[in-house]
Amino acid sequence: MMKDVVISINSTFAFEEGEEQRMEFTTDGQYFYEDEVGCLSYEESPVTGLEGTRTSLFVMPDQVVVDREGTVTSRMIFKEGLKSAFQYATPFGSANMGINTRRITQNMGQNGGSVEIDYVVDMEHVVASRNKFEITVREVQL
Repeated sequence: MMKDVVISINSTFAFEEGEEQRMEFTTDGQYFYEDEVGCLSYEESPVTGLEGTRTSLFVMPDQVVVDREGTVTSRMIFKEGLKSAFQYATPFGSANMGINTRRITQNMGQNGGSVEIDYVVDMEHVVASRNKFEITVREVQL
């Protein structure tokens, strides 16, 4: 059964020129945990630039899958030491991108938890940025 949760997201994007950008935001979402898999879902906001998109994360013991549907559509598979490709579709066009997952740390359970992913993004086989995000999920306290 889905639970109402508060999701905190902290992201860092480091570009080749040494420029680093940070983004932090908190949003409401839904979460459930079953058979060692944590599933969370939330609507993106104007803060992320992905308004009109629903993001869903599936956190498993050995990998994390991020699905986006709506204005932006993509399916990213993060598995430590694995490089994977995905299609990033926007209203302005699509791009073939890749992710090389350097490290995943997670401690998801029945009441929420956190997941942190350190990865490198490439576009058409050229490194675009090194990214890190941490998502913390906690139940709404009534």
